[in-house]
Amino acid sequence: MNLLAPAHDKLLFTPGPLTTSARVKQAMLHDAGSWHFEFNDKVRWIRDELLRVAGVSREQGWEAIPLQGSGTFGVEAVFATCVPPQGKVAVLANGAYGERAVQMLVHAKIDHTVLRTPEHTPNDPAALDAALEQDAAITHVCAVHCETTSGILNPIAALGAVTRRRGRAFIVDAMSTFGGLPIDLEHVGVDYLISSANKCLEGVPGFTFVLCRRARLLACEGWARSLSLDLLGQWKGFEKNGQFRYTPPTHALLAFVQALIELEQEGGVPAREGRYRRNHATLLAGMTALGFRPYLHPDVQSPLITSFHYPADPRFTFEVFYRALSDRGFIIYPGKISQADLFRIGTIGRVFPADLEALVAAIQRTVQEQGWRV
Repeated sequence: MNLLAPAHDKLLFTPGPLTTSARVKQAMLHDAGSWHFEFNDKVRWIRDELLRVAGVSREQGWEAIPLQGSGTFGVEAVFATCVPPQGKVAVLANGAYGERAVQMLVHAKIDHTVLRTPEHTPNDPAALDAALEQDAAITHVCAVHCETTSGILNPIAALGAVTRRRGRAFIVDAMSTFGGLPIDLEHVGVDYLISSANKCLEGVPGFTFVLCRRARLLACEGWARSLSLDLLGQWKGFEKNGQFRYTPPTHALLAFVQALIELEQEGGVPAREGRYRRNHATLLAGMTALGFRPYLHPDVQSPLITSFHYPADPRFTFEVFYRALSDRGFIIYPGKISQADLFRIGTIGRVFPADLEALVAAIQRTVQEQGWRV
């Protein structure tokens, strides 16, 4: 095993962690005292800036709560804190991350029901409406905006409208979309939105964050099923002294300050969405020209990550494909769909259309060298 860092980072075409800018990396070349006022000022700025990116504010009754850990920690913190003891969650699932939410509820012993659709089919608002009408015990609805199992976009605006009309709370896992696609929290009717530093905001792993309505959060007093995942407790800590309750990922937070500055410099979410869509269009044009077939119908495909079928050639193996691209400086993702043989290519992070052209060229050379039929 070679433990030495390569001279140049390979480009990550994944849904995160992803390629970051040189300045985001450089921001981590400093140490910070987790109780020091200068660091706490940065944390406060991050919290306010996340709300600004979301188009809401504290004055409007919203809060941004960072929490140590991956995005999964954020989703589990919402369940562990914000579902009452006798509450019940309806989970809309069409991939691995919806199923992971179900597993969280199982472990927390929270009552739940699951509304499943096939992995290539969006969540069904009509099925949700029927479930909420039939089951008055349901208190919360949870949906995944972009299910990175496939890259499918789920209709959170329609799901939110149903949830709001039925008087339930709406939890949105926006892990792979926040910062890269516009989300109007008020229009959609979101009560809790969870995302992560190392996705479309182009930071590094280390923490997740929850954007939530303050009134909803304050109503959760006494419900927390976990100490470290107590979202209300985390918020109270910030309000008391500006500090994380437990050791924060200082370097990841320093990098995130720079990442948020770069988002603003790029032109905010609309400009970043535009770049990601150009990346996706470049990838799709190049891959289809080579003969690769995307898994999803264009109407439900996100511009963030795309699943492609394996070539029909029986000699194709993903391991050989993956390693050949890695040797050329490109990292892609294996597939996660249960019913088809796929691989995935992300188009988020600090990558540009020229990088996608280079990746497609590397794929073409690899296919030619291996003699595979596509």
